[in-house]
Amino acid sequence: MIIKHPLSTEKSIRLMESENKLVFVVDRKARKQEIKKELEKTFNVKIISINSMITPQGTKKVFVKFSDESPAIDLATKLGLM
Repeated sequence: MIIKHPLSTEKSIRLMESENKLVFVVDRKARKQEIKKELEKTFNVKIISINSMITPQGTKKVFVKFSDESPAIDLATKLGLM
């Protein structure tokens, strides 16, 4: 399983409201293309870009920017973040 869980922090909520982005914790070996394909297939959304980082704790976080036709708030509500 590539996607482990979405993050619900103050920063991620702010990004969701201002930039239409969600933050997920993913498998450390997963590549951006695999993550994009998995998210688009699972949640039926359109993704513009993905930025990733490995935290000092060793987990991999991805910042996913969604297109205007698939708002991040809708997906967050579906996932139970809101």
